[in-house]
Amino acid sequence: MAPVATLVGVVGAFVYVGAVDPNEAGHYPTCPLLALTGILCPGCGGLRSAHAVAHGDLVTALGANAMAVVGYAAFAVFVVVWITRAVRGRAMGVRLTRVQWWVLGGVFAVFSVVRNLPFGSALAP
Repeated sequence: MAPVATLVGVVGAFVYVGAVDPNEAGHYPTCPLLALTGILCPGCGGLRSAHAVAHGDLVTALGANAMAVVGYAAFAVFVVVWITRAVRGRAMGVRLTRVQWWVLGGVFAVFSVVRNLPFGSALAP
């Protein structure tokens, strides 16, 4: 069953990131955008936030990457709905309109820009 396999894979990834601390240098690659330009991408701090979530530290997770934490929550809801629909024998489909995709992209873009500005430093890891 695909939703269960997906859930097992994601839980496995969180267990790994929870065990291998991204705050210690050398365990994970550096963000190429940050390394080359000094600009934080929308994902910068995502592994640190996943590590904090795996340890139940939501405040630290939000501080590392608030957008990632929102994404983890949205994905959790999606998987619950997906598994529920699969158990009931119903197909799962996510259909976003063009406008919804643009809004989602705009939210990521605004988050990325704001976290790189002095007044948005609270969003930086």
